[in-house]
Amino acid sequence: MLSRIALRSASARQTASTALVARGSATDAVGVRDEKNFPRPVRGEPGKVRLGFVPEEWFQFFHSKTGVTGPYAFGVGLTTYLCSKEIYVMEHEYYTGLSIFLMVYYATTRFGPKIAAWLDKEIDAVETNWNEGRVQSIKTLEESIEDEKTAQWRAEGQEILVQAKKENVLLQLEAAYRERLMTAYTEVKRRLDYQLEKSNVERRLAQRHMVDWIVTNVTKAITPDQEKQTLDRCIADLSALAAKQ
Repeated sequence: MLSRIALRSASARQTASTALVARGSATDAVGVRDEKNFPRPVRGEPGKVRLGFVPEEWFQFFHSKTGVTGPYAFGVGLTTYLCSKEIYVMEHEYYTGLSIFLMVYYATTRFGPKIAAWLDKEIDAVETNWNEGRVQSIKTLEESIEDEKTAQWRAEGQEILVQAKKENVLLQLEAAYRERLMTAYTEVKRRLDYQLEKSNVERRLAQRHMVDWIVTNVTKAITPDQEKQTLDRCIADLSALAAKQ
């Protein structure tokens, strides 16, 4: 009877754990879960038992009140009481159940680990199959995030390129402005030089004309006798200078 209750509780816990895992996988398939507030349920493992069927919680319950030997003393005393009062009658069904228990115990100890390993492997395969879509979705989202980061980096590069192009345009405008200033300066200087040269030419022409006019008038004013007297005086001066030398 106790073994049936233990088996039912263990199977109920296993069923609840499997349902939680299935529900968690279905939820993950719909959308991304909030792992902080709603952590993913993990596959439940069967609780520890003693003597093959007695849950560990019963021993912990007795341990705080009766010590280590309390659960065993309770189990032996309860069994003795049930058998002595013939509440539990040892008829042929008892020995049949005892034989079945021994066979089950032997099969469990002999084939249980192998069957458990095979079942765990199958469960892992089923769980992997369930989580495959979620893992693929996470991978796809991570790749999308990386692509978005790359696109943002490229956008930043485009902003820097646009800024460089703006600065280049400003430099070209500055160069054109300076070139126009130089052109205006050159043209103004050329015109001013032209006016200066024109003034100098006019001044030289006026001076030459004035000199020619003065020389012409003075020459016209000199008579032949004055010219002869001047020439004789020059010759006399030259002779006097030669005599001194």
